Amino acid sequence: MSDRPRPMRMAYWSMGLLIVAAIAIAIHFGSPHATIRVTTGAFGTESARFITALSTESAKDHPLIRFQPVPVADLQASSAAIESGTADLALIRSDVSPPANGQTIAIIRRDAVALVLPPKSPIDSISKLVGKTIGIPEGRLQVDNSALLDTILTYYNVPPKDVHRVFLPPDAMVAAVHQKQIAAILSVGPVAPGEAVAAVSAMAKGTGGTPTLLAFADADAFHSRYPAFESLDIPEGGLRTRPATPDDTVTTLSVSYRLVASDTMLDVIAGAIARDILTGKPKLVALTPLASQIEAPDPDDKNPILPVHPGVANYLNNGEQSFFDEFQSYFYVLAAVLSVLGSLSTAVLARLRTRRSLADQARIGEMIQIADAARGADEVTLDRLEETLHRLVDNAVASSGHAGDGSTVSLAVNHARYAIQARRGVLLAGGGVARELGSRQVAL
Repeated sequence: MSDRPRPMRMAYWSMGLLIVAAIAIAIHFGSPHATIRVTTGAFGTESARFITALSTESAKDHPLIRFQPVPVADLQASSAAIESGTADLALIRSDVSPPANGQTIAIIRRDAVALVLPPKSPIDSISKLVGKTIGIPEGRLQVDNSALLDTILTYYNVPPKDVHRVFLPPDAMVAAVHQKQIAAILSVGPVAPGEAVAAVSAMAKGTGGTPTLLAFADADAFHSRYPAFESLDIPEGGLRTRPATPDDTVTTLSVSYRLVASDTMLDVIAGAIARDILTGKPKLVALTPLASQIEAPDPDDKNPILPVHPGVANYLNNGEQSFFDEFQSYFYVLAAVLSVLGSLSTAVLARLRTRRSLADQARIGEMIQIADAARGADEVTLDRLEETLHRLVDNAVASSGHAGDGSTVSLAVNHARYAIQARRGVLLAGGGVARELGSRQVAL
């Protein structure tokens, strides 16, 4: 049988388990590892290639960080995955159902909202689009771009139903322009080779002249009402160099593609991902053109839609920090928790020792009383005293602890047991003498 009391053994086991758990937690979180669920678009799309490139490059620098792909059908599903918690990271467009719990890790690209007009077009404001037909490039984003047009029309008090739209592939777009079937082309793309440049090219081919862009002089006011849109200046020749389109700087609207994390992502993980993207941009560009316009978000941006993740803001404000350096704050918290647990354990053990000491003293006192009572007790009383002694011995054995305390209790047990045995011997001896006298009287 163990020489430690059962409550003490339980307390020691509890402390041991706490220490083991603390070590396991330290080892688990002390290594820069994580499994990050990230949404991917359809196979072969730019977003899918970007996520693949990011996963590849991140694995080289952080082998213990693993990206787990979460396939989604479109931008709405990508945003929904962040809101539902089925993904930790997603590539989304700021105007397409931005997740309420999403926070920006990095801005991957800004797309200009360009309304491309034929040369000498009478359209100089959104209100003049009433009754006109707008051509929208056919593709995966045509529905999203049509909804974007609805937002713009609504802002300028133009009923969306009063502006017609057709979805056309590039070749058909040129023919529609040439036949004057459309009054403008709406493109949403980067100020670089892509959809916007293709729209300008189609307009130029269809008209044989130099296209123009509809300016949004009140882009900042538009942003105030619709934070998903921002102001963007397209420089002279930004969409075509010969002849230059536009022929002067034009202010328009823009939407941004952002790598977004759930607001539950640890700051240290978010900061590490942002650092890898921003410092590894040249490597990412070599794998996918979508990475060519990567930029750091403004840590002071107070935009209510897709705010900057605190971990990213901390990285951008404080400069380069290693993964382990950023984890120091978590170790400080862990140390504080362990300190509190240690203090509580010490208090519990002290309380247990006090209770055990008081219980031992009470048992010793009862055993001394048994020894005193046994000196003049009869057989019936001795039986009762011996039963009480057995109970006290059982309790003492069940809670026996330190050697010093155990020897004191043992001494009291022996003292009480000796007193009972001695009295029982006297009673037995007295009973034998009485029987012998009685026999002699009968014989006489």
